[in-house]
Order: sequence, then C-alpha cells, then structure tokens
Amino acid sequence: MKTTNSLDYHDAKVAIAAVEEALIERSEGAVIAVADASGELIALLRVGNAPLPAINIARNKAWTAARDRTETKLIGNAVKDPVDSFDIAYYGDDNFVGWGGGLPVFYQNQLIGAVAVSGLEESVDIELANIGLSAIKDKLGI
Repeated sequence: MKTTNSLDYHDAKVAIAAVEEALIERSEGAVIAVADASGELIALLRVGNAPLPAINIARNKAWTAARDRTETKLIGNAVKDPVDSFDIAYYGDDNFVGWGGGLPVFYQNQLIGAVAVSGLEESVDIELANIGLSAIKDKLGI
C-alpha cells in the first residue's frame, strides 16, 4: 500500500498568513489559495479589494499546479511557445490555467499540494505565491 502525504489546513493557514501579511504591508489586495496533493482546495482568502474573478483564478492556479506538478507560469509559457505550442484545451479540463502564480509544493520529492495567488500583476502573484511556499517549507523544515 502506498502512503501519500498532503498539505492540511494548518499548513494552508501558515501560507495564507504569510501572504496576507505581505499584502497588508503593501496595501494591496489579492486572493490566496492552497490546495492538497490532488489539487482540491484546502483554504482560500480574499484580501482587500481583490477583483472577484481572482477567486476562481487563484483556485484554478492551485489546482493546476498540483495536478500538473509544475508552476503554472511554465504551462503558460508552453502554450505561448511560437514553435512547440499547444492549446491548453488539450489538457481536457477547463480548470487548467497558464497564468503565473500557482506553485506546487514538494516534500521528499513527493507532491503534497500547491499555493497560488491571483489578483495582481503576474510577476507579483508569483512573488507572493513564493512567500506562501517559503512559509510552508519553513514550517515543514524543508
């Protein structure tokens, strides 16, 4: 029998608190989402004046990062590649997104979940998601 690890609510709270603090310091609003190893939502927080569409986008970024086990920005780059591009619809699910800001979380080379941020410029979403990822890694000692 195979045992799998996954982020839980306590891990999600750590990531969300770290990103929320950064958003408050910057006086910005965004949506933070944390998913488990299968991409299912554990926790979500909308901070400040984050646009409403960012709610579903953040959830989908977390889902995508977990399901594809890769950063959502890399998926976006692949679908935009002038030579080797492909239609993101080939993934077969409307939840897949290619905007940056979704990051997978690995522990001992095993995917355990994902952190995502949406609502700001793509580079800022990525930066903030990395803050959440770092907070989880610090909590887990990785």
